[in-house]
Amino acid sequence: MLRLGLTGGIGSGKSTVAARLRELGAVVIDADQLAREVVAVGSPGLAAIRERFDDVVIAPDGSLDRGALGAIVFSDAAARKDLETITHPLIDERTRLLMQTAAPGEIVVHEVPLLVELDMAPAYHLTVVVGADDDVRIARLTGERGFSQSDARARIAAQAGDLLRRAAADAWLDNNGTRQDLVAQVDTLWRDRITGFNDNLISGSASRLPPGPTLTSYDDLWPSTATRLMRRVAQALGERAVCLEHIGSTSVPGLIARNVIDLQVGLRVLAGADQAVFLGALAGKGFPRVGPCLHGSADPGRMVSLHIRQIDSAPWRRALLLRDWLRAHTDERDAYGALKAQLAQSSTTTAEYLAARRAWLENADARAQAWAVHTRWSST
Repeated sequence: MLRLGLTGGIGSGKSTVAARLRELGAVVIDADQLAREVVAVGSPGLAAIRERFDDVVIAPDGSLDRGALGAIVFSDAAARKDLETITHPLIDERTRLLMQTAAPGEIVVHEVPLLVELDMAPAYHLTVVVGADDDVRIARLTGERGFSQSDARARIAAQAGDLLRRAAADAWLDNNGTRQDLVAQVDTLWRDRITGFNDNLISGSASRLPPGPTLTSYDDLWPSTATRLMRRVAQALGERAVCLEHIGSTSVPGLIARNVIDLQVGLRVLAGADQAVFLGALAGKGFPRVGPCLHGSADPGRMVSLHIRQIDSAPWRRALLLRDWLRAHTDERDAYGALKAQLAQSSTTTAEYLAARRAWLENADARAQAWAVHTRWSST
C-alpha cells in the first residue's frame, strides 16, 4: 500500500488535488473531515474543548462554533497547542483505523493541512505539496471563502512557509494558474510516478535509470532530498541504523553526477542487514534490496542507492573520506568531473562507465588518505 501525504497552505488548492486523486482511484483520508468528526456533538473531543475554552466556543445548538474557536487559536500559539493536544490523538486513532481498512495494493492519500508543521513527512512513501503565492491564496480566501484580508493573512502567517514546505516535498504542485493546470499536474504525477511507485511496492521491485551513463549538473536540491530520504530510512530502521550519511557525487557541491542519491547506513554489526525484519522494514518504506548490502528505490521519480555498511569499516570510512576530500579540494573535484564527463561520452553502458572510473578513484584514495593524515580527519 502506497501512503501519500498531501498538504499545502490554506487556500493553496489541496482539496482540488485530493478530489482529483480520488477520481483517479486513490483512497483519500481527509484530516479536516476527521477533525470535524472527533468534535461532533456529544463527543469526548467536544467536551474537552468546552472545558478548555469555555462556552464561548459552543454554538446555540450545542455544536462547536468553529469561527469563535478559530479566532482564538490562530492568534494565540499556546491556545492552538492546547487544541492540538486534545484533537490530534483522536484524529490519529481514527486515521489509523481507516488506514487499516484499506485493501492491500490501494493507494492511500492522507490529506493533512498541518503535515509540515507536525513533522509528519517521514511517515509517508511520498509527500506532495500544493503551493501558491500568498497574494493568490489571499485572493481565493477573500473572494471564495469570505475571509477578511486581515484574517486571511493571519491564517497564512500561522502556518509553515514555503521554505519548510519545499524541504518536505517530494513533489511540488504549482497552483498559481487555473484549476485545469493543477489537475493536469496531478494527472502527470499519477501516471508517471504514483502508480509506478505503488506497483513496485507490491512487487518489491526497484526503479532503474535508463541504460547508459547520463550525467547532470549539480542540483542544489540534492542535499535536501537526501535529508528527506534519510529521515524516512531512519523511521523505518529505528535504532538499527546507528548513522546515516549522504555520500557519493551528489553529496559534493558543484560536481556533475548521475541523478542518483547515494546514502550510507551504518550498522554496528553488518550481519543485521540480512535479517528479515531489517529487509522488510526497508522494503515496506520503498527501499527494496537489489544486491548484497545494497538497496534501491521503488519510487520512479527518485533513484537511490542505499549502501549498508558496518560503522568504521574500510568501505564506510572510504566513502566519507572521498566525499570530504572532494568538498575540500575544488581542483580535484573539477578534475574528477571532467573525467566523468569524458567517460560518459565514451562509455556505452553504465557498468562500463563505472569500471572506467575505478583507476582514478584508486589513485584519488591515496591522495585523500594523505590529506586525512595531514588534517587529522575523522569519520566521526
